[in-house]
Amino acid sequence: MDHPPHFSDERPYPLQHHLGFVLTDWSEDYCRLELPLEAFLMNRQGIPHGGVYATLADTAMGYAGCFAPKGAPPRWAMTLNLSVNYLAQCKGDLLIATANRTGGGRKTFFAHACISDNLSTKIASATGVFRYRSSPP
Repeated sequence: MDHPPHFSDERPYPLQHHLGFVLTDWSEDYCRLELPLEAFLMNRQGIPHGGVYATLADTAMGYAGCFAPKGAPPRWAMTLNLSVNYLAQCKGDLLIATANRTGGGRKTFFAHACISDNLSTKIASATGVFRYRSSPP
């Protein structure tokens, strides 16, 4: 699944392509991802695996801190700490991750994410600490 045309410079990476989430909004200090739920994302209880929420939160927060306007060099970061709080069971069929960069400096940044579904159920919240990288690995 590709991103909307206005994110044409940002191509889905292999894990993102496999899981199926899409970058639907990205701007300075903000990111929104959407993931349609599929059977392979479910745990043995038939609900999305907790790691799916953690992955979406981690990814959304990383993007929120790494926005670069068109024509600017890309930015990369790696996760130093990720904390996820699971709040409720998913009731819908679409996961929505929103994240905001909340602070930081030249080398590190902090972010917060919220995972909800298309029925407005707040499923999880997360915080993270990230370190900027000078280049991709």
